[in-house]
Amino acid sequence: MKVLIAGASGALGTPLTRALIAKGHEVLGLARSPESRDHLSHLGAHPILANVMDRDDLLRAVKGVQADAVIHALTALKKTPLRHQDMYATNALRDGGTTNLLAAAREVGARRFVAESMTLGYGYGDWGEKVITEDCPFAPAGSSSQLERHMAGFRSLEQQIWEATQAGWIEGISLRYGYFYGPASLVPILENLRRRSLPLPDGGRAVTSWIYLEDAAAATVAALERGKAGEAYNIVDDEPVHNKDFFTFLCQQAHLPMPFSLPGWMMRPLAPLATDFFSTSMRVSNAKAARELGWKPVVAPTYQQGIQQALAVFDQQESMSSAGQRR
Repeated sequence: MKVLIAGASGALGTPLTRALIAKGHEVLGLARSPESRDHLSHLGAHPILANVMDRDDLLRAVKGVQADAVIHALTALKKTPLRHQDMYATNALRDGGTTNLLAAAREVGARRFVAESMTLGYGYGDWGEKVITEDCPFAPAGSSSQLERHMAGFRSLEQQIWEATQAGWIEGISLRYGYFYGPASLVPILENLRRRSLPLPDGGRAVTSWIYLEDAAAATVAALERGKAGEAYNIVDDEPVHNKDFFTFLCQQAHLPMPFSLPGWMMRPLAPLATDFFSTSMRVSNAKAARELGWKPVVAPTYQQGIQQALAVFDQQESMSSAGQRR
C-alpha cells in the first residue's frame, strides 16, 4: 500500500514510518522544512515539501501523486504544553488541517483516511471509576472557554472524517491515543523534572492511560490494514495509572528528585493546562482495538515496562553520542 503521512517526521510519525516500511508499505511523507525532508529520506520515505495549513500549496505539492491512504498524524507540539495557548496551533491542525488533508486525499485518490485523535477528547475532568469505551460521548462541550477550544478541535476532526465516510468517498478511522511517551518525548519531561519545574497538584491521584510510541505506531498500522470505516478506536496500554505513581516510578528509575506538590489554586496561574491535565482522571479501555484490530501493546503493556524501555534506549543513545564525541 502507498501511504501519504502528514506528520511523518514527528513523535508518532517517525516510528510509524519505520513500521510501515518494515511491513512492505511505501511511505510518502509531507515535510515543511529541509530538515524534516532530510529526516524522512533517511528513514526511507519519499518526502514531499508542503504546508498542510496552506490548502493551495498542499494541493500543488500532491498534484500527480497517487496514494492508497492518508494518515493525519500532525501536531504542533515542540515542548511539553503547560498553558492552553500551547495547544492552539494543534487545535488548528485538527480543524483546518483535517479539511486540507481530506482535500489532498481526494487529489491523490486515497480510499483510507486514518486520523490521530486523543482520549482527552472524551473531556477533561474526573471520570471516577467509569471505564471509558468508544461508546462514550466524544468531544462534549467544554466546561470553560479554554477547554471548549480544545474540544472543538477534536470535534471538528472526527465530524469531518465521519461526514466524508458517510458520503462514501473515503473510509475514515479515528484513533484516540492515550498520552504518548517514549525516549524522545521523555527528554523534555526529564529536563523539567531535573529543574523541578514540573510540579504536581496536591494529591496526584488522578488516573491516566498512556501509550508507548512504538505501540501506538503498531496500532496505526493495524488500523490502516484492518480497521473498519467509520469507527474510532482507543489506543492505550493495559494499565491505567495514577499520575503520582507514574512520575514516582519515572523519577526513581531516572534517579531524579520527586517533583514538589502545589495546591491546585496555586499551580493554575503557573501552568493552567498542566493543572487541567493532572486533574483529569479516566480509565480507558483498549478492548475494541484488541478485538477488531488484533492489536495489543507489546513493547510496553504497562507504564513500568514503558519507562524502563524508554530510559534504556535513552541511555544507549547517550552512550553512543558520547562515544562519537570522544572520537
